[in-house]
Amino acid sequence: MKEVFITGSSGFVGSNLISKLSDFNFFKHKKNSLIEIKQEIVLHLAGKAHDLKKISNESIYYNVNTELTKRVFDNFLESEAKVFITISSVKAVADDLKSILKEDYIPKPTTHYGKSKLLAEEYILSKKIPNGKRVYILRPCMIHGPGNKGNLNLLYKLVGKGLPWPLGSFNNERSFCSIDNLCFIINELIENNNVPSGVYNVADDEPLSTNMIIELISNSLNKKIKIWRIPKIIIKIVAYFGDLFKLPLNTERLKKLTETYIVCNSKIKLAINKPLPLNSKDGIIKTLNSFLNS
Repeated sequence: MKEVFITGSSGFVGSNLISKLSDFNFFKHKKNSLIEIKQEIVLHLAGKAHDLKKISNESIYYNVNTELTKRVFDNFLESEAKVFITISSVKAVADDLKSILKEDYIPKPTTHYGKSKLLAEEYILSKKIPNGKRVYILRPCMIHGPGNKGNLNLLYKLVGKGLPWPLGSFNNERSFCSIDNLCFIINELIENNNVPSGVYNVADDEPLSTNMIIELISNSLNKKIKIWRIPKIIIKIVAYFGDLFKLPLNTERLKKLTETYIVCNSKIKLAINKPLPLNSKDGIIKTLNSFLNS
């Protein structure tokens, strides 16, 4: 049985990994405790998540996402451990995309969350990796799955209340990342000695439009699909006044709800040489079904 040193074990990704990778013996690092790595594999999942409400002190991002990662990685290099896997984010590269996001995209993060993640990546990549060790930096897009309480949950509640989706005239596409696919990839990286060290994007195969997500939610709730295709110019005027009068819909929120953000996963799929277990729609449906049962 492989032994794994894991940080962030109580988080969404960590708890799912421990549940799904039942053949491994996990040693859970406690917050603020001494870092002592005596295990074969290191999974560094601890991090300060992106605060959409913008109330977090910016220093927290750098203390956790950057400095903690440095300490864990330094300990890995000094230890006998063979595999290091850390979770970064596509936001370490870009908050807005002009093209499909690939690993060679020049990073230009604009938030403290993204900048702190990029600094951690750069530190890891600046170090020489000793022979016999493998190091992986994973950049997932929006992770979802049973138990997740993110943006999908908010859309689910909107549809559940019978409210229409008013932004149907915006034809965007977004990449998502099922927790099942992420755990599958991490397991493959641990088990496959032939996967080269490096940076890898992690996403489901096909991007989905927000309109498609609304349709999937409506179907899961057995509700009539209600999508209003209000002209974009009217929506943008409403968002403009939202900035002035602090309404629920403002220009920033409109941008987040309607932007296109497509992440290419071809590099990791080629590296593991296996298809992902869940396609994009099935992954979303599995998450939505968990909301129904919660």
